[in-house]
Formats: sequence, C-alpha cells, structure tokens
Amino acid sequence: MVTEIVERPLDPSGALGAVGRPGDGAVLLFLGRVRDSSHGRRVVGLEYEAYGEMAASELRRIAEEAAERFEVGEIYAGHRLGSLQPGEVSVMVAVASPHRDVGYAASRYVIEEIKKRLPVWKREKYSDGSRRWLGTLESAAESSS
Repeated sequence: MVTEIVERPLDPSGALGAVGRPGDGAVLLFLGRVRDSSHGRRVVGLEYEAYGEMAASELRRIAEEAAERFEVGEIYAGHRLGSLQPGEVSVMVAVASPHRDVGYAASRYVIEEIKKRLPVWKREKYSDGSRRWLGTLESAAESSS
C-alpha cells in the first residue's frame, strides 16, 4: 500500500510499479487531470491546498478500506498539491487485483471517497483573471444562483 500527498508531478510508472503481484491478473490506473473548462468557464489553472497530516492519514485509511472491502492486492493512491495547469495529473489511483471486476470496483471506491473525504481544497483560475474556491459553502451558493 502506497499513499502520498505531494507537491511534485505524480508518476504513473511509479504508481504501476508499486502495485501487482504474480497472482494479479489486472492492474488498473486512473488519472484525474485538470480540465480546461468548468461550468462554461475557461480554466487556466488550479491551486490545491490541504491539511497535510490529516490528508495523508485519510488517504491511507481510504486505500486500506478499499483493499479490505474488495480483497484486492496492492493499492497506490496519490494527490498532488500546489499550482497545476490544464492537462496535468492531480490525483492518481492504481489497483492490482486477481480479476478486473474487483479492481474496477476498488479503484472507483478510492476515487469517490477521495472526492468526498480528503481534506484537499481546490481553487480554479479562469481566463478572465478571476479565481474561485470549489467545495466551500460560498462556492456552493454561487453555483446555485
């Protein structure tokens, strides 16, 4: 099990190298990338911030839950912090499992729980120079109006 919260680019080959045993018939890799648009606005970058210790602990807990729940082999889960440009990888999950069905289920569980539970916040930077934090009460109110 490898989990990390980092301020450097995430490495897909490193994630794949961290998972897989001879009995694993499936190795899955999910990459979450920064999009160049959001809610009809052109995004020129994202800034990620986190409560470091808590984020690292929660990410490990999520990966452990997935490994136990889905009885998969190794799991890698990583999230990047700092300023990212469209196309850059912000979150990555790799799962090794004996069969693909449980691998897909475990991978989906990890990414969905990261989105729900990980204390990582993002602020979008738009082409017009404005910025907005996402996932806060303020941005939820802006989105609903």
